[in-house]
Amino acid sequence: MAATARVIDIHVVADSTGDTGTRVARATQAQFPGQAVRVVRHPRLHTAQGVDDVVAQLRADPATAVVFCTVVDDALRTRVLDACSALDVPCADLLAPALDAFTARTGAQPARVVQPVGLAADYFDRIHAMEFAVANDDGHLTDGLDDAQVVLVGASRTGKTPLSMYLGYLGYPTANIPLVPGVAPPHELFEAERWKVVGLTIDPERLLEIRQRRVHAMGAAGLGSHRGTGGTALGGYADLARIHDELDEVARLQRRLGCPVLDTTTLALEEAAGRVVELVTARRRALVPDDATQPPGDGLARVTPQTLPADRRRAGPRAATAADHEEQP
Repeated sequence: MAATARVIDIHVVADSTGDTGTRVARATQAQFPGQAVRVVRHPRLHTAQGVDDVVAQLRADPATAVVFCTVVDDALRTRVLDACSALDVPCADLLAPALDAFTARTGAQPARVVQPVGLAADYFDRIHAMEFAVANDDGHLTDGLDDAQVVLVGASRTGKTPLSMYLGYLGYPTANIPLVPGVAPPHELFEAERWKVVGLTIDPERLLEIRQRRVHAMGAAGLGSHRGTGGTALGGYADLARIHDELDEVARLQRRLGCPVLDTTTLALEEAAGRVVELVTARRRALVPDDATQPPGDGLARVTPQTLPADRRRAGPRAATAADHEEQP
């Protein structure tokens, strides 16, 4: 069925923060790119009156409403479901199938108590990983590479920074190092363990497009002192012939490092992260088989593009690539 022109309101009804329902709502929205969607969050509903206030909003315009329910209290959950049924508002009870499946396997009954899920066991590890990615961005190796679990290397604007930040979000301390023609990489790069180094590359014409946008964003007034031979902006930074030469030189250095190279031209940020995780995990197991029973971040090693948070995707006809996120100056 074709998407309608009207805006559909996804009401996330929760007795906690509503983060779970909101993530599912964003994932659902991504599957209907032609449909206008507004996510309305109703968190921390602990009383019947609170539920009734939400129902009053649904009653005002039930024809455009969908409800995603993550209420664990049985009485309040039933109140939500009954109200939706009476108003003929579609309702997805998001937690019930998961709880029922777990009960069927274990025989245990859920506590039906609101529990914060933000402070998972790996919460502080992920915070550390994000801080590490920020501190070790763009070749600024404040912490060295011993503590890095991923090291990204590639030419400027191939997606290193957004990808390293996203890997940090997943729990992988990531450093990224730009490979610049004529500039020697830091010696730490050649001393780093081989399994953690991953190269990035991109189609030259796509890189030219990204760099031209950056040059434009910087403003013509700021370019005069950076003109190179033949009037090329920024000494070849946004010149196709120079970009071909640059990528060839970067590729030679990546071969010298013996690292796998990931082409980010058409990869969404989430997909690129999943590929990096797979590469690093496989290489560590192959190169350091006796180092540990589990590789760094092994709980994330099975992350795939399908299971990564969909609310990170950019709306539009094409998914945002890792390099797209580099376009901002």
